[in-house]
Order: sequence, then C-alpha cells, then structure tokens
Amino acid sequence: MTRNGQRLLMLIDDEPAQRRLVTAIAARRGWRTVCVGDDETAIATLGTPDGMALDAILLDSAASDADAAALLGELRARRPQLPILVLTANSSVSAAVSAMRAGATDFLVKPLASERLLAALDAAVGGQGDGELRPLTEKLTATLGFEEIVGSAPQFRAALAIAAKSARARVPVLIEGESGVGKEVVAEAIHAASPRNKKAMVTLNCRAIPANLVESELFGHERGAFPGAFERKIGRFADADGGTLFLDEVGEMPLEAQVKLLRALQSGDIQPLGARHAREVDVRVIAATNKSLTAEVEAGRFREDLYYRLNVVQVTIPPLRDRAGDVPALARHLLARIAEQPGLRPLGITDDALQLLQTYEWPGNVRQLQNALFRAAVLCDGDGLTRADFPQIAQLAAGRPDGVPAQPSGNGGVTLFRADGNLRALEEIEADVIRLAIGHYRGRMTEVARRLGIGRSTLYRKLGELGIDQSAA
Repeated sequence: MTRNGQRLLMLIDDEPAQRRLVTAIAARRGWRTVCVGDDETAIATLGTPDGMALDAILLDSAASDADAAALLGELRARRPQLPILVLTANSSVSAAVSAMRAGATDFLVKPLASERLLAALDAAVGGQGDGELRPLTEKLTATLGFEEIVGSAPQFRAALAIAAKSARARVPVLIEGESGVGKEVVAEAIHAASPRNKKAMVTLNCRAIPANLVESELFGHERGAFPGAFERKIGRFADADGGTLFLDEVGEMPLEAQVKLLRALQSGDIQPLGARHAREVDVRVIAATNKSLTAEVEAGRFREDLYYRLNVVQVTIPPLRDRAGDVPALARHLLARIAEQPGLRPLGITDDALQLLQTYEWPGNVRQLQNALFRAAVLCDGDGLTRADFPQIAQLAAGRPDGVPAQPSGNGGVTLFRADGNLRALEEIEADVIRLAIGHYRGRMTEVARRLGIGRSTLYRKLGELGIDQSAA
C-alpha cells in the first residue's frame, strides 16, 4: 500500500481507452493505477519503488507481446503472493482453468463492468477472489430437485419443507438469506416441483439493471417508446408467461418500478412502455433478497403493500456458518459437479481438508465454498484435495477476530442440547437424525432405512409419527 494509504494497481494493457477506464473505476475505491503497455516494462516495473508497493496486478491477456501464460508465470514467480487478475474476452470454464493454472488469482471478462472490477479488487486483496469465478462457478450446478439439495441441518431442512409445500401453489414466495446461501437453487427447485415446470423460469437480477431500465426489463417496450428504443423488446413478465419469474435482489428495485410491479401482481396485466393496450399474463413470482425487507419498509425504501404481496410464503435460508455439519457433504457434491467441467477431473478430499472447511465461517456462504473448491481443483496436481490446497482459507480461518478457531460440528448437524444446557427430547433428536439421513442419501429411502438399521415400513411409520415431510426432509 502506498504511503498515503492508497492501494496500488499495476495495469498491463496497451489500449489507451481501457487504461483510462480502469484508472477511473479503480480510483473510486481509492486505488492508484500504474499503467504499462508491454511485457518488458511490466517486469522492469516490479523492481521500481512503485513496483515494490503493488497490491494487485491486472493483465489484459491481449496485451502480452508473446504468450500471456508465460508473462503470468514470470509475474507469479517474482511475486508469489501478489493477486494477479486477468482480463480476457473468453468467459469459458477452460479459459478460467488455463488462466489460473498459469498463475492468475482470478479473471474478468470484457467488456469490463465497473462493479465487477471493484468487487474483484476488493475480494483479491481480501484473500477471497470473487471476480468472474462467481458467475462462472454458479453455472456449474444444474437445477436440483428438493430431494437432491444437499444439507441436513434441521433449520435448513425446515426451510426446504416450507418451499416444497409451496411449490404446487400459484402464490408468490419470498426467499430471504445472505448472499451465496443458495436462494436461486431453492427457487429453481420450487419451479421444478410446480405444475409450471414445462415452462421456463425467467430470472431478473434487480441489482444488475440500471434504475431507469428496470421497467423496460420487466414489462418490455415498443419501438420508439423512449430515446434509444430502436427495437421492440419483450419483457421478462411476457417471457415467463405460463411459468415462473424469479426476481433476485428484489430489495434493490427502485420505488417507481415497485409501484408498477405491485399493479401487475394485483391485476395480472402488463403494459409495455409505449404500448396502447395491456395484456394478460399468467406468471408465478418468486422473489429473493439478502436484505431485511421489513427494515427496508421501515426506512421507506420498499413499499409495504408490495412486501405483503410478495411475502405470501416466506422461506429463510440459514447461512452456512450455522450448518457447519453440512460442509463435508456439500464439498463432495460440489467437487462432483466441478469434475464434469472441461479440463477438470474427479478428485477426492481428505478429512483434514474437510475439517479446515468446517472450521471456516464462510461469509460468502455456499457460493464462496464453491469458488474455493473450484480454485483448489484447478490447481491440484494430486488425486485428492488436502489442507495444503486451501492456503487462503487456512489463513482466513486462523485470523478470526476473537483469535479462537471455530469448532466444526462433530455430529453432522444434529444438536443434542438445548440453549439452556439440557438435553433435547429423544423424539426430537430421532427426527433430526432421520432428516440428516434422508438429506445425506438424497432421498433414497431404501438406503436410508438400511443405514439406520430399520425396515422401510418402520421408516415410513416414523416419518408419519414425527411429522417429517419426505419431499423436503
């Protein structure tokens, strides 16, 4: 970090326009940018006072005189701990694998968006890495049914049970939870279990759309409806007709758009911008938020009537730190998905690595776990991941503010004691063990019964007696 407190970024790029853009964007977060245009200058700069104070490097892969991978290797050899981000025009998994094996910490895809660059820089210096790995790794997980979603913690299974029961209804569902807990996974499971599953689930991330374009994205527009509307646009409501509309980060929707969304939910009609007449649509809305919408309502940033319209069924997904016992099963599941990607292969994971992953509190939740596993799988030379494959997580886990390492759950997510220190009732513990087994064995009831040492008929009798919903248990 420079003496005035600014972080220092070296940009290796020979395009003047992009150099100006990156410099301006990085400056918003207090970064000073040193621009170089070729390989030799980049290597030479590392030996200067500025080069010695670098906090990160951003390399445009097209700017290298020879092979970008060779330059990456040289930079990494000289600065083993320095975050190096690669700017590329290729967003494929294979491109990510190649860049990371060459020494990249993370990568960004052109055209460069300001929020993605700032998030990547913040995450890189924070030791997490969250540039294009975030959207890339999110694509690794196919749509899962409720019986396939991994997790046996009681509060997590209770949330899934509510979601499963809501699936066959038309009513709106509001999914709450921190970023990265898997709200979209649950939304997809609701849609897949609903009578609308033959139609699409259309997604709109309200945070990613400029405020002045939200209405057009939702309802569409006619040609000439506003300056720049050169073509007719079909909105997300019309795209989702007969299916499901998933409104992610709905708490970020501007108030003006909230009014029109409420009107559409109440009437079932939409009117594209510039259109003379409204049209009827049949859309089931699922909304998700990482904010407390009740707090947003109290602050005047979210309409109370819209909140109650969206919150007919509420599903709250607990953070990963509250279900550490799920981490081993989640890690194995995610590694199996990662192994299906081009250039990657099946990998095991050792008990000491799993213990480390359970120790860490995962502020980025399941998404951050998936990113860490993807990075480790890309760089692993052996047949299985060990504790040594997660150096950043080990460093972060050791640096907890209270100085005390978190203790992994040794009972797979089953709580034996109440908050007052007394043991829970045997019936409650038995119900949690059965839920854990059903989640662990993905709803294969014959296997669940066998592993629990009981007959299938006994298992089904206990499901009824204990009030366990098999569809989301």
